[in-house]
Amino acid sequence: VQLQASGGGLVQAGGSLRLSCAASVRTFEDYAMGWFRQAPGKERELVAAISWSGGSTYYADSVKGRFTISRDNAKNTVSLQMNGLKPEDTAVYYCAAGSPFESIGTLIRPKPDIGSWGQGTQVTVSS
Repeated sequence: VQLQASGGGLVQAGGSLRLSCAASVRTFEDYAMGWFRQAPGKERELVAAISWSGGSTYYADSVKGRFTISRDNAKNTVSLQMNGLKPEDTAVYYCAAGSPFESIGTLIRPKPDIGSWGQGTQVTVSS
């Protein structure tokens, strides 16, 4: 699976951004998808994940109520709507695909099973 992320940028605290990730794969619906982020000096962390059908989602506590993950299997895209952005949301954001036919749980566990990574997009939130 090839993943191409877009939509990052610079925004003031309280603002919004929408990240999108386009997947080049014939059977996008076979993959749970996730958004991770990595801030300078910190480990990469899972921000949000979504099951193949979109019926199950997961959010890190730090973004609950502010971020929304969604997918469009007809367009092979997964998106992350980010509202109420805070300076601590500043990071490089990566979309990721799980291994085919694996559940969303494989992205959530401490050592996630990642099949493919996107190239990352910078999100910077100024105070």
